[in-house]
Amino acid sequence: MKNISKLLSLSFLLAAVLWSCEKDENKIYLEGGTAPVLTGSISIENLTIADAAKEAAVFTWTNPNYNFTTGISSQDVNYLLQVDTAGANFTSPSIQEVSIARDLSLVFTVKELNTILTKLNLQENMLHNLEFRIKATLVNNSVPLYSNVIQSSITPYLDVAVPVPPTGELYITGDGTPSGWTNNPPTGQQCTKASTTEYYIVMNFTPGFYYKFLSTLTQWQPQYGGPSATGGDLGYNLGLPGQSDPSAIPTPSLGGLYKVTINFKTGKYTVAKQ
Repeated sequence: MKNISKLLSLSFLLAAVLWSCEKDENKIYLEGGTAPVLTGSISIENLTIADAAKEAAVFTWTNPNYNFTTGISSQDVNYLLQVDTAGANFTSPSIQEVSIARDLSLVFTVKELNTILTKLNLQENMLHNLEFRIKATLVNNSVPLYSNVIQSSITPYLDVAVPVPPTGELYITGDGTPSGWTNNPPTGQQCTKASTTEYYIVMNFTPGFYYKFLSTLTQWQPQYGGPSATGGDLGYNLGLPGQSDPSAIPTPSLGGLYKVTINFKTGKYTVAKQ
C-alpha cells in the first residue's frame, strides 16, 4: 500500500514538472527591438499667422519591429512625438507630446506647430532651439524605444491656447470666495493682469469649496474653470452656441493663502501655496 502511495506521489510530481515545463515553453518573451529612425523636414521655421494653414513640418519614422519568441510583434505600436527645448534632454516640465497611434508619419501646419510651441511657453517672435524625437511603446506604455533626436531653430508667433478675456479683466467668484457665487464680484476679487495672456490673484482658501473666473461683470460668460485643486488645463465657455460651462475649481485640501495664476497662452492654471 505504501509503495502504491509512493508511486502515486511520484506520478503527481512528474506531472507537475512536465506541466511546468510545458507552461514555460508556451510563454512569450520579448527578444528586443530596433530604435525607430526619425526623419524630419521643417519647411517653415519662421512661423507667422499669415501662413497658419501652410504645411510647416513633416516627420517620418521606421517601425521598431519589436521581436518576440513567436516572431516580429503583431501588436499595435503606439508613438509619441516629443518636443522640448534644446539641452533639456526631454525632461522639462512643459515638454510637449503628440500621440500617434500606429502611423509612421505626421504632418504639421504652421498653426499646429505654433500651438505646440505656445504650450511650451516659449517667447513669441524669438528664435528657439528645439529638439524632436519619437518614443515607441507597446501596450500600457511598456518597452519604450527612443529614436534619434532632430534639432531645429524655430520662431513662433503669439497665439493662445484659451481665448483671453475680451474685457481685459478677470474676476474670481464662487462659494470659496468672500462674495459667494455671483456674476458681480467686488473689486477686491479682481485678478492682477501680469500680461495680455496671464492673470493672477492671491486668495485665502478653505477646503471643501469651489470657484471660477469671469471676465465681464454681471454676466456669467465668458467663464473659466478647471477640475483640479492643484492646477491643470483651463476650461472655458465664451457663451457661444454648443459650449457648456467648465468645471468649478475645488479649493485646496489644506487651508491657507494661495496664488492662482491663469495662463491663457498655455491654457493652464496653477495653484501655489504662499
